[in-house]
Amino acid sequence: MHFSSSLRVSKLALAIAVVLTPAVTFAQTDASDAEDSEARKSRMPSIEVIRVHGERRAHSYDETGTVNLISRDQIERVQPLSNEDVLRRIAGINVKGEEESSIVTNFGIRGLSASESKSLVLEDGVPVAPGLFIGNDRYFNPRIQRVERVEILKGSSSLRYGPSTIGGVVNYQTKTPDEGVLLSSRVGSHNMRELNLEAGNHNAAGDAFAGVVFTHASSDGFMDKGYDLTDVMVKAGMALTGDQRVGLKFSYHQNDANISYRGLLLDDYRNGERYNPAPDDWYLQERIAFDVNHEWLINSAMTLNTLVYWSDVSRDYWRYNVDTAASNEAGRWVYTDALTGNNRSFERFGVETRLAYRHTLMDMDANSEFGLRFMTEESDDTRIRATRANDRTGVNDRHIQDSADSYAAYAQTQLRVSDRFAVTPGLRVESYEQVRTVLSDGNASAKTSNTEFLPGVGATFELTATAEMYGGVYRAFSPASNGVALDGLQDQQLDGERSTNYEIGVRGVYNRLSYEVAAFMMDFDNQVVTGNSDPNLSQSNAGKTEHYGVELQFGFELGGGFMLDSNATWIPKSEFMSGDNRGNRLPYAPEYLANLGLTYSFEGFSAAVMAHYQGEQFGDPSNRVDIPADAAGGIWGGLLPSYTVYDFFAQYQFNPSFTVFGSVKNLTDKQYIAGLRQGIYVGPERAFEIGFRYQF
Repeated sequence: MHFSSSLRVSKLALAIAVVLTPAVTFAQTDASDAEDSEARKSRMPSIEVIRVHGERRAHSYDETGTVNLISRDQIERVQPLSNEDVLRRIAGINVKGEEESSIVTNFGIRGLSASESKSLVLEDGVPVAPGLFIGNDRYFNPRIQRVERVEILKGSSSLRYGPSTIGGVVNYQTKTPDEGVLLSSRVGSHNMRELNLEAGNHNAAGDAFAGVVFTHASSDGFMDKGYDLTDVMVKAGMALTGDQRVGLKFSYHQNDANISYRGLLLDDYRNGERYNPAPDDWYLQERIAFDVNHEWLINSAMTLNTLVYWSDVSRDYWRYNVDTAASNEAGRWVYTDALTGNNRSFERFGVETRLAYRHTLMDMDANSEFGLRFMTEESDDTRIRATRANDRTGVNDRHIQDSADSYAAYAQTQLRVSDRFAVTPGLRVESYEQVRTVLSDGNASAKTSNTEFLPGVGATFELTATAEMYGGVYRAFSPASNGVALDGLQDQQLDGERSTNYEIGVRGVYNRLSYEVAAFMMDFDNQVVTGNSDPNLSQSNAGKTEHYGVELQFGFELGGGFMLDSNATWIPKSEFMSGDNRGNRLPYAPEYLANLGLTYSFEGFSAAVMAHYQGEQFGDPSNRVDIPADAAGGIWGGLLPSYTVYDFFAQYQFNPSFTVFGSVKNLTDKQYIAGLRQGIYVGPERAFEIGFRYQF
């Protein structure tokens, strides 16, 4: 299309200037086309990352960035043990697997290191990472068993959320139990056992509901890295009036896992040894969370969502000290009787309100979003010196409390310049203060503060009735944690990690083909990358890095019940541009990623073969190639070779109530290195699983 009038251009420029004025201090969700009141009754109010405008065509999202929606059917098709089993099949996402239940978040988006967290993880719009501003933000993963769908958003639309949206946003939308009872269970290799129960009910009027999702899972674990996991989620909601609804969610999670930072030493890995290298180390995790979500349909054009959330996460990590000399001589880890508990707890409280408003601006249809957020976080970090004889009890010789108060304001307006073209400018402001107090050092303390202004603009253009072009540019940041920003109880004057992100893409359908192609670039001013290896790198901003690449996603209906799904990611540059590692590639950022799946469906039967390819990647910023053979400590780097893993899935629905399913994961029993961290993390061997679902 083209503009036929300079007046039209002037109106657009003026509208953008109005929206970006700093006096605008709010932020939002979506108020596109009002829902039918009966449909609204039956669901819990929630914040969804992906917004769909009205009755969209096959290609049309409101989002100005790349969109991935993984439905419940798609989740069940791959029979995941954890959310990482889902994420690694998405274009642009690299997963660094450490253990089966995926306690720790280990994924990177678009060339960001999978050992650093610079993407925001939400559950029903609520941040779930324990410490966004105070660190560490990798210590909790929502359980995939309670997830209804996964929403992944990259590009300029990420500006609606924060902080740490450099790579994008992952939102897990949880299940709202259907009326009745759904029982599912499965068993598998390594004595894996899992039981899931979903139960729900509605009142006669259909405007109130309550339900529960319960999971218990245990396993001896690959390499004897066992776990015992319990997860409970309770949901309830009701219509307060014809225009207002409220939803409540309570969740409890507990996982005792026999895992550690220790991996196999090189010779044992090469000799095919597969034992738990730290059999007496334990990671004990517990989380309690409560959310209240209120939705008010003020009128047909305006909706207000208010969200209040609280969570408390504890993580006790008990690890035995090693005898380095004896370990080198034995070729495997040899432990002393000294036991250290690095035990941390995180508490968070937040309030967020989002107003969505449909109106006209400069004679153009507009969808505006405004919102505010306040969040306070506090952590308690203790180090307990114990012994084998006095297990998990002893002297606390390091006691640190970290806290942060943060405020965010956000404004965005989507301007429909024509029926085919829309532009969406926005501005986000994040302001926070961090405090560190060392109780074991006479309550000595220090504090620092920072404010980030994050503008952005995106656009969508309808090329045809079945194809849409989109793109944008936005500023993103990730805050330095308290331990880095206040290292040595001194304000290190560290800015947040800032990146200017660019994206352009096209998505659509053509006959039996669906596709999305996107090119992206991320330009960091001052990225910090540790690679889980050299802690000294985290004491200062590491300088400039650049990332650019292409994502491709294709789906094709072959006919006869067959469907082909594929995606590929090419990131030729993910590179340090300054500092000691200039010219090196970021750790855990492979140049190539790819997924290919062939699915067959006929009546109640479906089966799929899926392949996942991960290119070679470095284990640390120095880009050393050899993997150290000894146990001397220091940098645990090396080049991780590329690999391809094949999985097979099948299920059969006997009737609407009863389904059986099974899988063979790592079909060819591929031996590969999944990660490096004080040794080699071995990728899981071939595993078998079988289970059922029954709807009462």
